[in-house]
Amino acid sequence: MSRSPASPRCSAPAEQAPAGIERFRPSLLRFFERRVDRSEAEDLVQDVFVRLSRRGDLDRIEKLGGYVFETAANVLRDRGRRRRVREADRHELFDGNRHGGEDFAADRVVEGQERLRRAGAALLELPERTRNVFVLRRMEGLRYQDVAVRLGISVSAVEKHMARAVAHLMRLRDDR
Repeated sequence: MSRSPASPRCSAPAEQAPAGIERFRPSLLRFFERRVDRSEAEDLVQDVFVRLSRRGDLDRIEKLGGYVFETAANVLRDRGRRRRVREADRHELFDGNRHGGEDFAADRVVEGQERLRRAGAALLELPERTRNVFVLRRMEGLRYQDVAVRLGISVSAVEKHMARAVAHLMRLRDDR
C-alpha cells in the first residue's frame, strides 16, 4: 500500500521521531508483532511516533515508557475500530487464479455493449415515472417504500410501475 506525502504516517519518519523515543522502537515492534500481522507492525510503530511528535513536551512526562505503550495500545484500539467499521475481515485478497485472468474476447465485449445499448434504449421507451421507479429500485437499490417516498406516490403505485417496466423489458428481450 503506497502512501501519499500528505499521509500522517509520512509526516514524521523514524529519523525524526521525538528525541529519546527511538529507543522504544524494538520494544514497540515486538509489542505490535505479537498482536498484528508483521507487515503492519512498522506502520503502527510509526503511528505511535507521529502521535508522540504531535503531542510535544515529552521531556515533561515522568514515566515515558508507560506513556509510549499506552499510546501504542490506543493506536491498536483505533486500528481495530477502523477495521470493524470498514469490515476489513470480510475483504478477500486478490487471487489471479480465482478473480482474474479472464480475457474477454472482442466479440463478447461487442455483444455486451450492444445488449447494454438495447437495454438503455428500452428504458427510454418507458414513461418517465415508470423509468424513474425502475432506476431507483433496480439500479439505485432503494426499497419500494423509499421509492414511494422519494417520488411522492404510494407503494402500490411503485409496484405497478415496476411490473410495467419489467414486462416491457422482458418483451423486448424476447423479441430480439
